[in-house]
Amino acid sequence: MGYVAVKGGEDAIANAAQLVEFYRLRGQTAPIEVQQIRTQMRLLVDKVMGEGSLYAPEHAALALKQMEGDVFEAAFLLRAYRATLSRRYYSDVISTRDMLVKRRISSAFRDIPGGQILGPTRDYTQRLFDPAVAEETARTSAQFVDQFASETGPGQPTQRFGKVIDLLSAQGLMRKDARDDSDRRVVDITRDAVKYPAPRSAVLQSLARAETGALMCLGYSTMRGFAAGGHGTVGELRMGDVEVRVTDPNGRKRYIGRLTVTECEMVSPAPPSKKREESVPYLAIGYGLCFGHNETKVICMGMLDSSLRQPNDANPANSQEFTIYHSEGVESYGFTNHLKLPHYVTFQSGLDNLRDSMQRADEIRKRASVGQPEAGVAGAIKS
Repeated sequence: MGYVAVKGGEDAIANAAQLVEFYRLRGQTAPIEVQQIRTQMRLLVDKVMGEGSLYAPEHAALALKQMEGDVFEAAFLLRAYRATLSRRYYSDVISTRDMLVKRRISSAFRDIPGGQILGPTRDYTQRLFDPAVAEETARTSAQFVDQFASETGPGQPTQRFGKVIDLLSAQGLMRKDARDDSDRRVVDITRDAVKYPAPRSAVLQSLARAETGALMCLGYSTMRGFAAGGHGTVGELRMGDVEVRVTDPNGRKRYIGRLTVTECEMVSPAPPSKKREESVPYLAIGYGLCFGHNETKVICMGMLDSSLRQPNDANPANSQEFTIYHSEGVESYGFTNHLKLPHYVTFQSGLDNLRDSMQRADEIRKRASVGQPEAGVAGAIKS
């Protein structure tokens, strides 16, 4: 496919950037501070970090401000920035069993060890406009925070909890290999292109930085019967902070900080393995984990993890290639938006072929109308 380059050089790029900036600032309202976006739009910042594949709250907030709240553009910018960074370390394996939990629920059990911790969520609030939000000031915000703190007291510190799925494992209802004998290689999709069939590590990496809406679309399709795997149950969903450590060049373990992550373990029946003599079904886990607080994403990840381990190209949610390619937000966004670029050469070539075919067909019809042989009409039109 040929493309015609847009001429204009650096001056044209600078002019385009200035025009966009003018539209962003022409309202002449008070500039939004990056810190305001980071703290008051935390869920949006978390979403951009997940899809941009870089845990950097300030950079994600800056990207949102620069891109006027366009999540696709912000994730694109963050992903591009990430590509410029050198990789100095690989972190040690992070265990979510050591998570400092802020929210933890289970749909599979009413009573779980440690109890359900509802935490920050709008699941139990009314979806109604609150006019008071439009009248917020720094003073009213501070008053609310102080009043809430005085009414609730210091509260309990974040805690560590065992896994809910341990209850099922203890009863022998779950088997790690209940789904299949999957490829357990650990690959890095940022270094090596994904090859199908991809190992589970590559699938989970791809889903972790996929576009949330795309995952919800595909995950929802599994519940509506457009995939093998069926309707899973949230065994446990938790959100909190995990500690990150690296090993320095001298072999010493170094604590470098904490990340906020959301994790979900979806429980669903696994069909009996055809490779084994026994035909007893077991329970298996569909897993999801992503940066920040994004429960919808990890639930859909868990559903798709289960469905993708039962390959079937007839169903999108059971096809690795379909799911991974079409949920990759940055790549799909870039490719669909490239249609706005000049396609003059290819389109004009198509028009020339169309006009030539129409002209030849018209000549054949004219000859036929004066009694000339009609042989070759179909061939001429086809050519």
